[in-house]
Amino acid sequence: MPFDRTLTAVHAHQVPAWFHEAKLGIFIHWGLYSVPGWAPTTGALHDVIASEGWPAWFARNPYAEWYMNSMRVPNGATAAYHAEQYGDQPYAGFATDFNAGAAQWDPSAWAELFANAGAKYVVLTTKHHDGFLLWPSEQPNPFIPNYQVTRDLVGELSDAVRAQGLTMGLYYSGGLDWTFNPHVIQDISDLFVAVPQSPEYVAYADAHWRELTNRYRPACMWNDIGYPVGSDVGALFADYYNAVPEGVINDRFTQAGPDEIAKISQGMLPKPAHSDYRTPEYAVFDTIQDDKWESCRGLGFSFGYNRNESDTEMLSPVELIHSFVDIVSKNGNLLINVGPKGDGTIPAAQAERLLALGAWLTVNGEAIYATTPWTRPEATTDSGLSVRFTHKDHTLYATMLGTPTGRIVIPDMPVADQTVITLLGHQGALPWQRSGDGIAIDIPANLAPSAAYTLRLTPQ
Repeated sequence: MPFDRTLTAVHAHQVPAWFHEAKLGIFIHWGLYSVPGWAPTTGALHDVIASEGWPAWFARNPYAEWYMNSMRVPNGATAAYHAEQYGDQPYAGFATDFNAGAAQWDPSAWAELFANAGAKYVVLTTKHHDGFLLWPSEQPNPFIPNYQVTRDLVGELSDAVRAQGLTMGLYYSGGLDWTFNPHVIQDISDLFVAVPQSPEYVAYADAHWRELTNRYRPACMWNDIGYPVGSDVGALFADYYNAVPEGVINDRFTQAGPDEIAKISQGMLPKPAHSDYRTPEYAVFDTIQDDKWESCRGLGFSFGYNRNESDTEMLSPVELIHSFVDIVSKNGNLLINVGPKGDGTIPAAQAERLLALGAWLTVNGEAIYATTPWTRPEATTDSGLSVRFTHKDHTLYATMLGTPTGRIVIPDMPVADQTVITLLGHQGALPWQRSGDGIAIDIPANLAPSAAYTLRLTPQ
């Protein structure tokens, strides 16, 4: 049944099966900031904030997609870099180079890479905080002429992604648009102060979401930072669900008025009026979550392309696989980001990590896709090897984060006597026996080193 255009009505929306089952998505941050592709490699989000605080984070922001804000922070590293490399060129001047690079871009190459990585959905930034549009909108920016692409990047990637059998979602920065509100963000409370609240912006952002919905039918509305208070989000969400019944909405449509903004500096972040799932950034949970969630992060410290990032700043393939398995065991999805260069090429180091994940999933994917959490998310073998559990139908999967050897014991394993245990990627049942409240399993000899191996436990 169609949803009435109210928040009460849309609260009844259920997270669709495809989102529960997909587990892995690809986030893409590509825009004008990809042309300079520069930020200091300060460190991971929560580590920096915990040790130095929010002002230090914004002063040396490692998110290259924040270039437009960072270049305006007084005495900041990005401001110095921009002055040295580009002089007094305004940020909007990068549009010429970006459009020239985008003209050579091959969306099918991206889509093929994402499919080979084992991803099931893709989320593209259609407009980031700088306000530049990656589709030819009928609602152009009112302040900067031609401040959008000359090629329909959103439409072409949507077609290429769907041709690979993947699902397409769209990101839109509804909370920040520095062309409408140029307030320089230097502390956490500035985030919501900088949200444009004018009637003109409310109409602009709402019109963009409806245009994106009607034209591209995205499988998720991935908003960022917040949303203007004047918007009737109940009507906006209902219009979306009625157009895309299997769609999902993230938890970043927070509408913060003056009272809420006053509390933000005290760490009291307001909640959105409605969402289908949570989106912790560079963060995970320690326990199984009842509600669906999605961890989003870059392969390094940045979402946008940062030419300063090396292997030192990036997740290794092993770390990526371990993090992914951990997230899935706790009812989460991983939305792992790629930051293409201004010309639309994905750096080799990023592609290599995605393909390593895809190769692992080729063998172990049945322990990931369409699974649900078990009664507990993890264990540790007698030899100290971490294990993560998932479940599907009557089968239990125990993914060992590393390469097991010899006989291993997994504690607290109430399995039936006739259970057959196999190792994904290998033929034949493995010998096992009870060991206290756990089970002892004989692992095949001479396993090749791998990021993780998965045991399949099937009752007979």
